[in-house]
Amino acid sequence: MNSPLYKVAALSLLVLGAGCQGNEPSETPAAETTAAPADSTAAAAAPDLITLTADEQQLAGIQTTTLDQRVLGAGLKVNGVIDVPPDKMLSINAPLGGIVESTSLLQGTPVRRGQALAVIRNPAFIQLQQQYLETQSQLRYARTDLVRQRELVREEVAPAKNEQQAQSRYDMLVAQAAGLSAQLRLAGLPVGKQPFVSTATLRAPKDGFVKAVNVAVGQSVTPTDALFELVDPEHMHAELTVFEKDAAQLKIGQRIRFTVPNDSSVERGAKVYLIGRTVDEEQRTVRVHGHLDRESDPALRPGMFVRAVIETTSRRVPALPDKAVVDYEGKQYVFRQESAANGQRSYRMLEVRRGEQADGYSEVFLPGQATADTAARYVTEGAYSLLSKLKNASDE
Repeated sequence: MNSPLYKVAALSLLVLGAGCQGNEPSETPAAETTAAPADSTAAAAAPDLITLTADEQQLAGIQTTTLDQRVLGAGLKVNGVIDVPPDKMLSINAPLGGIVESTSLLQGTPVRRGQALAVIRNPAFIQLQQQYLETQSQLRYARTDLVRQRELVREEVAPAKNEQQAQSRYDMLVAQAAGLSAQLRLAGLPVGKQPFVSTATLRAPKDGFVKAVNVAVGQSVTPTDALFELVDPEHMHAELTVFEKDAAQLKIGQRIRFTVPNDSSVERGAKVYLIGRTVDEEQRTVRVHGHLDRESDPALRPGMFVRAVIETTSRRVPALPDKAVVDYEGKQYVFRQESAANGQRSYRMLEVRRGEQADGYSEVFLPGQATADTAARYVTEGAYSLLSKLKNASDE
C-alpha cells in the first residue's frame, strides 16, 4: 500500500478533485449574467404604453374624443348672427291705449301663451261697455218693430217702405253691436256683462321670452306704442354675410359649421337654406340664411354673433383637435385610449403624420388599420402630460 505507484495515483485523484471544486463558482456568475437581459426585456416590452391610476388621470385632466370626418381648409370663412323669422318676433301694444297700472316683466323673462303681461286702465273702457249694452237694447226693439212692420205690410195696412226702414235700422244695429263686441274682445274686456270694468289685461299670444320692456307703471300709452317685445326662440337660424366675390361658390344645401364667442369650443351645424338675390351696395355682401341642425338650442340667443365656415366641397378627412397631436423630436404622436382594469387606464402612443390644419383641427394619417377603428378614442386634453411621463419613464 505504501508503494510509490500507489502514492502517485492518490496524488492524481486529489488534484483532479480540487480542479472540479474550483470550476463550480465560475458557473454561477455566468447563469446570473444570462438571466439579467431577460428581466430587462420584460421591462421594456411596451415602451409606447403608459398606465395611469384614476387619481393620475384626474390630475392630468385627461379628456378623449373619437376620430372625426371633417372638411378642412375648403370653405368660406364668414361672420353672422343668430336671428329669428319675422313671425317669431312679437310687438305687444294696448289696442285702445290707456295707463299702465301694473306689470312685473323684466328683460329675458320667459312667458307662456295666455300669461298676463300688464294691466291697462282706461275710463273709455266703461263707455265702450255701456255703448254695447245700449246697442243690444236698441237691437231688441228694432227686431220687434221689424216683425210688426212685416205683419202690417202683409195685411196691407202700412206701406212697404215702413218694412224697409225697419229692416235697415235693424241691420245697422246688428253691425254696430258686432263692431262694439269686436272692440271689447280686442281690448280684453268682458262682452255684455255687468258690473263694468275699467281695466284690461294684456296677454302673451304665444310662448317666448321678453326681449324688451318699453314702459313703466303709470305711463300713458297709445295704441301705436310697443309696450313689450317678445321673441319665440323655437325656430332660430343663422344669418350670415358673404362677400360678393365669393357668392358664386354658394349653393343651397351646403353644410355650415359655426361657433359662438361664449362657447367657442363647441361647434354647431346648419345648412344653407336661402341665398340672397341682391348685393348690399355699401358693404358689397350677400345675405345667406342657414337652418340650424338644432333650432331650439338653449345656448343660442337671437342677436348672438357667430363665426362660421360654409363648406364648398364634400371631401372629408379624418381629423382630431390640434391639441391631440403632440410634437417630439421632429415627429407627431397621438395617444389612443386602451383597456382599463382595477381603476387604471392605459394609453398607447402612436406616431402619425399631420396633414391639413384649419379651424382648430388637424388632418391625421394613422398607422396601419387604426383609421378603420371608428370607436377608438384619442386623448385631447393632457396629451403632453402623457408624453412627458412616458419619456421620463423611458429615461429612468
